[in-house]
Amino acid sequence: MAASAFSSLSLSAEFLSNLKSLDYLDMTPIQAKSLPAVLDGKDVQAQAKTGSGKTAAFGIGLLHNLDNQSYRVQALVLCPTRELADQVSKELRRLARPIPNTKILTLCGGIPIRPQKASLEHQPHIVVGTPGRILKHLQTEALHLDNVKTLVLDEADRMLDMGFHDDIMRIIDATPKQRQTLLFSATFPDDIKAISGAIQTDPIEIQVESLHDNSKIKQVFYQVEHNARAATLVALLQHYRPESSVVFCNRKLQCQELADDLWRQGIHVLALHGDLEQKERDQVLVQFANKSSSVLIATDVAARGLDIKDLAAVINFELSPDPEIHIHRIGRTGRAGNEGLALSLFASTETRKVDAIADYQGTPVRIEKISSLNPPDNFRLIPAMTTLCIYAGRKNKIRAGDILGALTANTDLPGKRIGKIDLFDKIAYVAVEHPIAKQALSILSDGKIKGRKYRVRRLR
Repeated sequence: MAASAFSSLSLSAEFLSNLKSLDYLDMTPIQAKSLPAVLDGKDVQAQAKTGSGKTAAFGIGLLHNLDNQSYRVQALVLCPTRELADQVSKELRRLARPIPNTKILTLCGGIPIRPQKASLEHQPHIVVGTPGRILKHLQTEALHLDNVKTLVLDEADRMLDMGFHDDIMRIIDATPKQRQTLLFSATFPDDIKAISGAIQTDPIEIQVESLHDNSKIKQVFYQVEHNARAATLVALLQHYRPESSVVFCNRKLQCQELADDLWRQGIHVLALHGDLEQKERDQVLVQFANKSSSVLIATDVAARGLDIKDLAAVINFELSPDPEIHIHRIGRTGRAGNEGLALSLFASTETRKVDAIADYQGTPVRIEKISSLNPPDNFRLIPAMTTLCIYAGRKNKIRAGDILGALTANTDLPGKRIGKIDLFDKIAYVAVEHPIAKQALSILSDGKIKGRKYRVRRLR
């Protein structure tokens, strides 16, 4: 039996069977190093990058210690952003399948607080959320943390960057002194070490390779004039033609302005930043993940926790002042053995940033001239899919199979032309191939889903 196999851990047969069904066979480095200590009840201080499998590392541990017969909050996971909290909650629900009646509740800002309070009337087993909203529920005594056995700080460095230090410490004060504390962070600056010293007891320190494997990533830098950035970005998209790309900006205002500019040039693009409402953010992430849009423009904070498989390219419209953040940005492409592409724009005044990146990654950077780009005439970047929005969801007892059936039963639409289906409480999204979008919209608008008619619209 391989030492890195999940079956080497002291987990129940049902739990191992579920892991196998999720294609969790061999542990990632962070899982192999941290899980034995986590399962043993020890405090852990782990340094791991995004996409390293850290959610399963702490998720398996906290679920292993769960008493599903006791409806008290037994585990709390703090995350810096709503997107990461949603992602963590989804993964925990998948991992918790063999544990009957496990209640996992996500508490984040940006959505009404009253429904969250109603959900807290029957205490969940696990709470995942952002510090600001968690603290609000504590202050109104809707949330009680006096039975917490496991506390997780996920991406702790980013939470501190966002100014959550005081909120985090107030939340921790509401938990029992005797608890297991797991701290996961991509970097370990002095303030993270200070927090660890204040809230952990003899933590096991774990570090896996902090830099992404750049061998699969083609990384190229282009020097631009300040007023030519947008035009150069278009030329990069036309020249390389990535099927999907995330474009990073440093400011949320820049994100929206750039998105508007690209729309005017006929490029289907979405923006992800802190000014969006939760429904808007969900919609943006759904469209990008289901290939209804080829370009996502985002800030670092908004993209934290973003997990898009097979991302073809990362483009730095603006360089980050921190070379470590640059490495995390480009590490979103070239995953799982795939080839990746990382393109970066910089002005002549930013050569120090380029040098800092080269020093940090330990290899010189490749700089090419913009004149080497060869964009074709009249090229348009049109996504393969289109998203239809259905105004019904889980609370209407709608399932993905119901939507697929409504589209394909008694019609000439083959199921292979239907893409990803995403279900939320009161809304659902279905991706269909671009050429059949009009026909699919007509079928859903004129027909019924589970015997009922629902309003349907096509997202731009």
